[in-house]
Amino acid sequence: MKQNRRNFLQLTATAATGALLSSLETAAAAPRPFTKASTGYELKILATNWGFDGSMDSFCAKARKEGYDGIENWWPGTEKEQQEMFDAVKKHGLDLAIIWGTDEPAFTEHAVSFKKTIEAFAKQKIQRPVYINLHSGKDYFSFDDNKKLVEYSIALSKETGIPIYHETHRGRMMFAAHVTHEFIKKNPEIKLTLDISHWCNVHETLLHDQTAAVEAALQHTEHIHARVGYQEGPQVADPRAPEWKYAVDAHFAWWDKVVERKKKAGEPVTILTEFGPPLYMQTLPYTLQPLSNQWEINVYMMQLLRKRYGM
Repeated sequence: MKQNRRNFLQLTATAATGALLSSLETAAAAPRPFTKASTGYELKILATNWGFDGSMDSFCAKARKEGYDGIENWWPGTEKEQQEMFDAVKKHGLDLAIIWGTDEPAFTEHAVSFKKTIEAFAKQKIQRPVYINLHSGKDYFSFDDNKKLVEYSIALSKETGIPIYHETHRGRMMFAAHVTHEFIKKNPEIKLTLDISHWCNVHETLLHDQTAAVEAALQHTEHIHARVGYQEGPQVADPRAPEWKYAVDAHFAWWDKVVERKKKAGEPVTILTEFGPPLYMQTLPYTLQPLSNQWEINVYMMQLLRKRYGM
């Protein structure tokens, strides 16, 4: 009986592994409508240290070994940590992008912190970031107040020459498709980081009823956070599993449109693989043990994206 059970488990595991790989590999190999890339198109895929348990140096070493082009890192709070970040990316030959946001609950204090910190790392002379990605404002601030932060970032980007993006993220000003659409209408120069997984969760759909807002966002997207969400959460348990193929396909359809625009225009595109650790990743009851391996999923996504969108 024990032997039969062991054989059953082994066979089940083997079959499951094949199924896990099939949905994403099928997506990567699916027919694509891409035109030949114009001169200037370039794909850069970055790693996140979100959930990484180790030093900045060890993270950068591992990212480089896996084949990432750079890292997107939350702006460190101390000068020592900042220098460690700069040293590590230089040592391992990686591009650096900065992500940041502030959480003061009142707009006046929020705006002061927002502007002061962004200006500090936009104007530092140690290493120029590829871009700055912002968790901007709050979902409960007024539209006019949040709009002031957008206008400030546009002006700072023009002054420094550093691309500055606003992420479509729950809890922030771009938390919903229809709200982001209004920002685009009022500020046509706005540039977005598309993390559309959040909108799937916020609207509890795969956005079939938000077509105009989604299309507008895709036209203003400069950077992609490649995480797959679904109607009830911002992250599927494992995008390799066949039961999530419908969500994977939906996200690739959105990302395809961004990359197609970039290829036609001859412009670079950056993508962050951003499947997160617990509690973004689902866990087993009582133990909080993750259901999947975060690092493996992100590396698999990186390889898939390079296969699909590379030259």
